[in-house]
Amino acid sequence: MTIVSDWRCVLKRAWSVRLIVFAALFSSAEVALPFLGDFISPGRMAALSALATAGAIFARILAQKDMKYGT
Repeated sequence: MTIVSDWRCVLKRAWSVRLIVFAALFSSAEVALPFLGDFISPGRMAALSALATAGAIFARILAQKDMKYGT
């Protein structure tokens, strides 16, 4: 495995990276749910995290505009 030469550009612009960040935020919110009480239903953040992760997988295989090598 090697790091792509324009990794900074990939971190800033790739939708797959953005969706992975959202998935991490939703997973973190799932951990915080016991402290929020009945504000959010228990499985909602887990479902959002799963959707964001699935979207990241899909976004990763698509060629993205303005990205070198279609990353």
